[in-house]
Parts: sequence; C-alpha cells; structure tokens
Amino acid sequence: MVELLAVLYAGKINYNPGNPEWEERDRVILSKGHAALALYPALVQAGIIERECLAEFKKNGALLSGHPSLNGLKGIEFASGSLGQGLSLGVGVALALKKKQNTKSKVYVFLGDGECDEGSVWEAAASAAHYELANLVAIVDANAIQYDGFTDEILKMNPAKQKWIKFGWDAIEIDGHDIGQIWNGYDYESDGPKVIIANTVKGKGISFMEGNKQFHNARISEEQYRTAMEELEADG
Repeated sequence: MVELLAVLYAGKINYNPGNPEWEERDRVILSKGHAALALYPALVQAGIIERECLAEFKKNGALLSGHPSLNGLKGIEFASGSLGQGLSLGVGVALALKKKQNTKSKVYVFLGDGECDEGSVWEAAASAAHYELANLVAIVDANAIQYDGFTDEILKMNPAKQKWIKFGWDAIEIDGHDIGQIWNGYDYESDGPKVIIANTVKGKGISFMEGNKQFHNARISEEQYRTAMEELEADG
C-alpha cells in the first residue's frame, strides 16, 4: 500500500490543497481503511496535511485515526473501514460525476484481496460495468493474506484477473512494489471501469514481517522496531 499510494499522490492524482472542494479533483476511497497509516504520509507528500500530524496517529482526539474518518482532516472525503463497502461507494461517486458531466475527475478505490471475498464487491463490480464507468479505477492490494490467514485458505478467488474481466472490467496485473509498473498502471486507459491487481508482499523489506500473517495486525517491540528500521535504511 505504501508504494501504491505514494505513486498516486506523487503526480497521478488531480488535487488542489488550497481548494479541497475543487469540483474537478479526483476522489480517493480507501476501502481497506485499516491501511490508513500508509495514506497519511502520502497526504503529507502531496502537501495536503502537515508532517507534524503524523506523530499524533491514533492518539485520543487526534485527526489521524486508525481508519479514515470524517473529522475535518483535509484529503479525507469518505470514512471507511467496514470491508466490502468501498467499491459500492466508489460506483455511486463515479456515477454522480458522470451524471454531472464531469469528465475530468477519477475515482480511485483501494481494496484488499481478502476483502474481495465479500459479495457486495461483486455487486458493485457488475454495476460499474453496466454503467460504463470509465472514471472508476479499483486497485487491489493482492498480498495473499487477510485477517484470518492466507487468502487461498479462506476462500479461493484466484485467478482474480479473469474474474474481473468476466464482470466487464479492464484488468491489468502488476508488481505492486515496482514504481515503474505502478506509474504505468495508473496511466493505462480504458473505455470502462479498470482494475489494477497489484501483487505485493505483506511486510515487504522487513525480514521477520515478509509474508508473515502474524503481522497483519500486530504491535512490535522496541527491538523489532530497531531491526526493521535498520533493514529499511540498508535497502535504501
């Protein structure tokens, strides 16, 4: 999620920090709301929020909550976190923009691969294809792990690309850690809704976290923190 959001906010998103209500802005929906900690630094990078805000993450009364919340923080337009809801919201927003004849704005919806077990995701997918929502882009963080374990053990949904295509979407598959592939993936044009399936490794770059389902949601010790920072810094 770090790379996917960083690239989006580094130059792909259409947004004016000085005018958050600008009608032609792109909309971002973090359906997998538990990835909010990856979103906030991207908002800093884009000049939307101040870097000092990051130190307040999940503190009582702070604007940076564990899931995106409508509490006045710039750059957050949709509260999210109840998995399976974000794509439906994205379809509604994209359809509204289309009816307003707003041809400039896009709607980006970030989903988890485990979240795609939800039937509501596929109802929304069918609706997006029906309404030919070319302004809608879904990005699936396909890291093969969800809260209860490995995705293939919970519910086999692969090959995911073919499923999206059958639902009428233009689907591409990329390495979700390759900046060039992510950049080109956002540039890929489609006449209808588009999905980017980003194959990723949970905990990428940290040896004891990589592909480890125990770190889907976990606290780390001071020693683990130091090890993680050393490995990330050594990796450049």
